[in-house]
Amino acid sequence: MADLAEPADTTFQRLLNCEILVSERRRMLILAAMQTLIFVLILLAASFAPGFVRSIYHDRLPERAALAALSAFAAYELFAAGLVTIFLRRGRNYPLLARYANALVETSFPTVLLYLLAGYLSAPAIIFGTWPALLYFLFIILSTLRLDFALSAFTGAVAAVELFALASVTLHLGWQTEDPSLSINYHLTRSAVLLAAGLLAGSVGATIKSHFRRALAAASARDEVTNLFGQHVSPRVVEQLLAIGAAELSEMRRVCVMFVDIRSFTASARSRTPAEVVERLDDVFEILVDAVDRHNGIVNKFLGDGLLAIFGAPIDDPLEAANAVEAAREMLSAIDASNVGNPWPIRLGIGIHVGQAVAGTVGSPRRKEYTVIGDTVNLASRLESLNKEVGSQLIVSDTVREAAGEAFGEALPLGPFPVRGYEEPIIVWRLA
Repeated sequence: MADLAEPADTTFQRLLNCEILVSERRRMLILAAMQTLIFVLILLAASFAPGFVRSIYHDRLPERAALAALSAFAAYELFAAGLVTIFLRRGRNYPLLARYANALVETSFPTVLLYLLAGYLSAPAIIFGTWPALLYFLFIILSTLRLDFALSAFTGAVAAVELFALASVTLHLGWQTEDPSLSINYHLTRSAVLLAAGLLAGSVGATIKSHFRRALAAASARDEVTNLFGQHVSPRVVEQLLAIGAAELSEMRRVCVMFVDIRSFTASARSRTPAEVVERLDDVFEILVDAVDRHNGIVNKFLGDGLLAIFGAPIDDPLEAANAVEAAREMLSAIDASNVGNPWPIRLGIGIHVGQAVAGTVGSPRRKEYTVIGDTVNLASRLESLNKEVGSQLIVSDTVREAAGEAFGEALPLGPFPVRGYEEPIIVWRLA
């Protein structure tokens, strides 16, 4: 199937922005939950293993500072998630500057923790090998949910710069030192890894966004086809329409038009419950629609207790007349089979004509649908009504007989027959 172009309409962009905001809010809530979990773990460690904590920090317990930082950042994440929710409800996009400011504040959380812990250790270099230093990677990984390469790269850059700046301030780094942990090169490589992680996370986020765009574009294109041609178009026809593009064009083209009516359905429905009426109608339409689908047609619209089907549009079909005749015969055969043992037998009236018609989308800017208009359509409708006069179920025009070829099969010629609305008699054939 041909690649789907991204829709340029504002509806598509609004849906995309909405999904990005939902993803952003999810990321904020995950961070808030993570910080709350760390908060709880620190409380548990300080309450149930204070000796272990003192052995690490030389009888100085840093939990107050850590807990203050954790609670402040968790509250910030919840506040930011609340703002995103407000933007979502109002259908507005999150300002780009605010998103960068948010990334800066969030990524500073591990830096603040490390700085606070450094004040409780006699050898501050130890903090760069503790678990708070690994939090940078969690923030970078979660930045993929922003679905923005630049923001993830920015997150990695902030982490890299802040980690190196913190090391420079607390450790007084040098180019040549006996202790590698005090070397500028050592910490530059650590920061380079964080920057690379941000770039990779951005690449992953951009890839996810690209896949999401294509999926949303495919869904939008499928919705467009459904809106124009109806939900009763077969999946195979939908795929063909997506491949060629469902353009809103109006054109003259050769089509075969079929009208189907369920005889005396309204009168029969009076003595039955609404549930029985709907159930029987659904059963009949299922048979009719399946027959149209199997013969490359589309059900253009339902007409109460009947339908209008089109063959040869919007997709070209050189066998449109033959397919329409075969579909009609299949309908009659399947309906007869469904009538066996059924207390509500159904009888159809079908009219088919082939010729030139205007095919295209009509309607208002808010709601359009694909249809066919012209004398070909009118005559097909008149032929369907003609069944009532001659007591038949399937009447086609002589043009259909010529176009259908061998598929036409046995038929009874009715000769030139007067048709309402036409001055000259029309040559028609009775097939059932």
